[in-house]
Amino acid sequence: MPTDEGLALHAAATDAAGRLGLPLLEVGTYCGRSTILLADAARATGTVAVTVDHHRGSEEQQPGWEYHDPEVVDPEVGRMDTLPTFRRTLHTAGLEDHVIAAVGRSPQVAAVWGKPLGLVFIDGGHTDEHAAADYEGWAPHVAPDGLLVIHDVFPDPADGGQAPYRIYRRALASGAFTEVSATRSLRVLRRTGTGTGTTPSA
Repeated sequence: MPTDEGLALHAAATDAAGRLGLPLLEVGTYCGRSTILLADAARATGTVAVTVDHHRGSEEQQPGWEYHDPEVVDPEVGRMDTLPTFRRTLHTAGLEDHVIAAVGRSPQVAAVWGKPLGLVFIDGGHTDEHAAADYEGWAPHVAPDGLLVIHDVFPDPADGGQAPYRIYRRALASGAFTEVSATRSLRVLRRTGTGTGTTPSA
């Protein structure tokens, strides 16, 4: 995540937490870089950051793909495991007390989640299947006047995958969300309408 996008995420998290006093949640932890931004905002405003990930890596992080890092492969099971690195990241940053890590698949965690959220940051799997599941699972939990933040939104297919762009367009078409800001590929939307936001308005 470029610095300007990180600063925009931190500003959105600080704003949402300060206004609403509700938890901040991200989908897609990886090694915790963006978690630190949410956790710092949570610490400053007296709330908590929740981060959801199965820690086995997304599609583009698997062996043979561009973003694969062999250093986070568990040698005993032969699969990626970013959880130990993530825990070290939080410890080094001194933010362990301000984060709840939910280790599991996003749709399963969303299905049992029961609390409104001040901010949802979607930065998980980038296939249509996974991006849509993250959006459908978590957008309904964004509180009124809360923020939905989507990363890797590329209107031009030449710049990147289109799944995040499609859920961004879906959120706008639903009538439940209005765009607040755009910083490179980071889009910040505010819940300004009723409904779950998961189906386009008529």
